[in-house]
Amino acid sequence: MLNMTSSLLRPLVQRQIGIHNAAKCTSVRGMTILSKQSGEEYKKQNYSERMARTGRPVSPHLTIYSFPVGALSSITNRVTGVALTFGAAGVGAIELLGGSGAAAGLLQDIGSSGALVGCTAKFAVAFPCVYHYIGAIRHLAWDNRPELLENTDVEKASIALFGSSLLISAGFMFI
Repeated sequence: MLNMTSSLLRPLVQRQIGIHNAAKCTSVRGMTILSKQSGEEYKKQNYSERMARTGRPVSPHLTIYSFPVGALSSITNRVTGVALTFGAAGVGAIELLGGSGAAAGLLQDIGSSGALVGCTAKFAVAFPCVYHYIGAIRHLAWDNRPELLENTDVEKASIALFGSSLLISAGFMFI
C-alpha cells in the first residue's frame, strides 16, 4: 500500500520541485554511525574548534551580550533577596551560637574598625535592603497598573530603581 501511494505521489512531487531524475527523489540519507573511538575524539574537541572547522559561527558569550536594563534589574532583585536571606540567617546563627548580644557586639566591632570598613559594611547592608524594598514598591505599582509594563517604562523604572537605591544607600553609609 505504501509503495503504491509513494509511486503515485512521486511524479507530482517531482513536477512541483522540478526534479526529473527519479533517483534523486528516492534517495535516502544514511544514518551517521559514530564508533566509540570517534565519539571520544568528538568529546575531546572543544566547541570553538568544532565551529571553526565546520565554518559555523560561535554563539555569543555573556561577555559580549548586552542584557536589557529590565533583566539586570530583575537579576539584581533576586540577588539582593538571597543576600538578605543569608544576612538574616547569619545574624540569627551568630546570636544562637554566640549568645544574647553577640551579633550586636560584632556589629559594634565592625563599626569601630575604621571609616572605610564601617562605611563599606553599612553600604553592604543598606543596598540590598533599599533595593529590594523599592523593587517591591515598583512591583506593587505594576500589579495595580499593568499599563506601566511597556518596554520603555520598564527601562525607565529600572534605571530609577538602580539610581535611587544607590543614592539612598550612599546616604545611609554616612549615618
